[in-house]
Amino acid sequence: MRQTNRPAALTAALLLTACAAASGTGPTDDPPASGDAARGPAPAAPAGPALSGVGECTYPMKEQYKARPWALQRVVLDELWRDTRGENVRVAVIDTGVDDRNPQLRDAVDRAAGLDLLGKGKAKDPTHDEVGHGTKAAGIIAARPRKGTGFVGLAPRATIIPIRQNDEKGKGTTRTMATAIRHAINREADVINISQDTVKPLSADSDLARAVREAVERDIVVVASAGNDGLDGKRKNTYPAAYDGVLAVAASDRNDERAPFSQSGDFIDVAAPGVDMISTVPGYGHCADNGTSFSAPYVAGVAALLKARYPTWTAHQIVTQIQQTADRVIDGHDPYIGWGVVNPVRALQEDAGRPIDKVTPDRGPAAGVTAPRPAALTLGETPQERRARLATYAMGVTAVLVAVVAGTATVARDRRRRS
Repeated sequence: MRQTNRPAALTAALLLTACAAASGTGPTDDPPASGDAARGPAPAAPAGPALSGVGECTYPMKEQYKARPWALQRVVLDELWRDTRGENVRVAVIDTGVDDRNPQLRDAVDRAAGLDLLGKGKAKDPTHDEVGHGTKAAGIIAARPRKGTGFVGLAPRATIIPIRQNDEKGKGTTRTMATAIRHAINREADVINISQDTVKPLSADSDLARAVREAVERDIVVVASAGNDGLDGKRKNTYPAAYDGVLAVAASDRNDERAPFSQSGDFIDVAAPGVDMISTVPGYGHCADNGTSFSAPYVAGVAALLKARYPTWTAHQIVTQIQQTADRVIDGHDPYIGWGVVNPVRALQEDAGRPIDKVTPDRGPAAGVTAPRPAALTLGETPQERRARLATYAMGVTAVLVAVVAGTATVARDRRRRS
């Protein structure tokens, strides 16, 4: 891990196209009129943290997404929720705010516990989300079931602590992120989701690094996105995902392979769906987006379920369970999808009640089996084979001679009889 001696603002380029939402007067179950929707302009490269999502949509949406999204189709939800749906678990979403007007988030968001680090004076509101990024992340974690849509959060009874720390202009810094983490600690978060990253090296004594350590020491599961700079194929650390104790999440596609944009590196712990991710948007409805920003909350939702089912487990044991039960393409760890693609049902049901503290590679199908000794390869004829061949020839010649002699005798006898 590279280090520098000075704390710095996160400077990775923002890969998010802003979506501006119209203002509203309060929650409503009905979709807004078409005139309420607005599309925001593409922002200039900011000097703040990069939000690890790259999509664009218009919201509020006129309609809900009716089908079950593919990322949820891979999960048997009845089996996943057999024991818990995330009750009494608090998940802090450090992002662009979490809109609580969307009907699926209205009962999920604890506005009073939130924090707005961007607004000023009376304008401070952690549920004000001009970008939609934080609202999407929160929906993947804890959106409530709703008639007319197949979309639902993985932990639909967990509580979201909204922390507005960044926007499409990248106003967030390492210091405001550290402040957000400490606020989550003080508000007794069980899980912290951070869908932001930077490739700028940060020292182990930076304010952000210290805040992460404080959260880990308080037994909070910290989940962070790996980032979307993977198209160049270069492995590099991103922060805060690469800090010790953070569960770093890459993005996978429908084939459980690394999404092309997903950042690779030895710090990757697991991967989760991050392509064509359906989730809630401010005001009403849903839209699709891509990025490790939406892989991280998928894993945070699983962590919330584990915390609810096993409240005595440590954060480290929850992280290890997620890593150990991931679907792997190799027997061990790789720098693209880590220990594998997260499997929510296996995480909740496999080895139920027995926490583990260390991830172990899978044993291959032939592990512990002695390989058979290969037979010697003979290119020529062995002496035994030659003797057998010659004996066969001799027997054949003898048989022919016997036949000739017998035939000759028979002809001679017949001639004598006729004469």
